[in-house]
Amino acid sequence: MASAQEPTTGPRLTQRRRAAGEPAHPADPAYLDLDALERQARELLPPDVVDHFAGGADRETTLGEATAAWRAWRLRPRVLTDVGPVALATTLLGTDVATPVGIAPWAHQAMAHPEGERATARGAAATGALVTVSTSSTTSLEDVAAVRPTGPRWFQLYRLHSPAHTDDLARRAGRAGYTALVLTADLPVLGRRLRDLRNDFALPAGLPLPHHPPADGTGPAPAGTPRWTTADIARFADLSGLPVVVKGVLRGDDAARCVAAGASAVWVSTHGGRQADPVVASAAALPEVVEAVGTEAEVYADGGIRSGSDVLTALALGARAVFVGRPAIWGLATGGADGVARVIGGLTGELAHTMALCGLDDVRAVGRDAVARAAWR
Repeated sequence: MASAQEPTTGPRLTQRRRAAGEPAHPADPAYLDLDALERQARELLPPDVVDHFAGGADRETTLGEATAAWRAWRLRPRVLTDVGPVALATTLLGTDVATPVGIAPWAHQAMAHPEGERATARGAAATGALVTVSTSSTTSLEDVAAVRPTGPRWFQLYRLHSPAHTDDLARRAGRAGYTALVLTADLPVLGRRLRDLRNDFALPAGLPLPHHPPADGTGPAPAGTPRWTTADIARFADLSGLPVVVKGVLRGDDAARCVAAGASAVWVSTHGGRQADPVVASAAALPEVVEAVGTEAEVYADGGIRSGSDVLTALALGARAVFVGRPAIWGLATGGADGVARVIGGLTGELAHTMALCGLDDVRAVGRDAVARAAWR
């Protein structure tokens, strides 16, 4: 039984845990409740903007199954392992990060908060997390770099415009000190986002899109339907001078082809359930991709990560890191940089707590035997 000097809940315990560098307990006021955070963001943002960020494609089957797919696995704790402080730091393509939880790219962040990607970059920097900047960001990649000159950052590339314009973006990312180029490969055409169609959604007038050609027609002409092949992996690596990550991989054979063509990493992703629907969930696709790649390249995952146990499951299935999108959006909308930092810090704290409960003390050494399929499935 705890003594009066060792409370089991409440602000005093929260303060003690913070002072000791421990994660908050679910009973503490500091506990991160992502559902409550989303509800708060919905109260602050216009309904059509919420739908733009929250919605998926077609019937949203993929979107709805994303988190449940991680919960189809069960943790297998070890006991009597002399677990000490949990080591959370790792490397991504040789770059040091303080947590295996990174921020996925997402577009139009100034619709969630006036500071947009600048605030997201500061929030990531506060937690030592990697941030991925979108081609459709509302802040230029150079300005994000100025906010975070030494922090780990990647640039995500779409082919939305002329080849010359896209190639120039790749070169700019290399010159601006980004440490990887992320090719989003699952967008040959835009998915049917029905919420946007029902709302007749349009970007606000004057929303800056510095990586897109000017809307007055003075920029390069669009290239039509984007057509990328595995040959573009090596080409973009040469253009940018950066390692290339291929994002949107859901098949082992595709992963192997990308690595054979020069990809340094593959990123298992359903694009937030916003492209083809229904498709296999990231949690279901991850083991096949990891097996196909072996030790030849790093593997990452996103899609429905909502808790520290989800992160641990992904690590056990072979991901070196995970990325979150919508939780970071809601953090940005409700608290700017501090809100983003709280989301990443909260998930990282939950991960550390869950790992300690499972007898694990290093994110770089989580094995496949840490999880099993739920017996009832």
